[in-house]
Amino acid sequence: MLHKRCVFVYIFISFQLKKTMKEIWNNRYSKDDYVYGKEPNDFFAEQLQKIKPGTILLPCEGEGRNAVFAASIGWNVIAFDQSESGKEKALALAKEKSVSVNYIISDAVDFELQNNSVDIVAFIYAHFPVAIRKLIHQKVIDWIKPNGIVIMEAFNQNQLKNNSGGPKDLSMLYTKEILSNDFNLLKTELLQYSEIELKEGNLHQGIADVIRYVGRKM
Repeated sequence: MLHKRCVFVYIFISFQLKKTMKEIWNNRYSKDDYVYGKEPNDFFAEQLQKIKPGTILLPCEGEGRNAVFAASIGWNVIAFDQSESGKEKALALAKEKSVSVNYIISDAVDFELQNNSVDIVAFIYAHFPVAIRKLIHQKVIDWIKPNGIVIMEAFNQNQLKNNSGGPKDLSMLYTKEILSNDFNLLKTELLQYSEIELKEGNLHQGIADVIRYVGRKM
């Protein structure tokens, strides 16, 4: 009986956390302006333009800036986020740029895709609690095709001293060791720390400590 009660409590807490996070992001994206801007992330755009277009998955895509850019240069785009407000603005941006994006409402834990079905998965400032991070990262290894690529730019643990965005929970920030372990089945092509100046809407502004990663499925 105690075990069943603990399971119920865990499920209830998980549900409440998802509901709370959904409300936070819906509120953030309900503003008229695009809080991270309309232009793609620089590192993402640079990496994507090196690769022949195919199918790309963009988790936690928010207001659609990277999805719309990818579609504009010929990629078949699948994107997901838990925020309906984010999807609404992403589709408005896609219409503005005359492109099409397949945008799905889903939590990162619940999202599923066929194995070996996408050429790229790109995580752009997608930060997860420790309890689910590795699960999500390793699921994408199954989703990408052989020779497929994972691209990531996110905040590293030095970001805590900055005011340019990102989680204030150290455990949700990345290190080289975390990514090497999470993506240990991929061949690492790039893994580096960088200090950059972010100019991405109102919420990513100023000096930032980031980590950049590119890994290939062999």
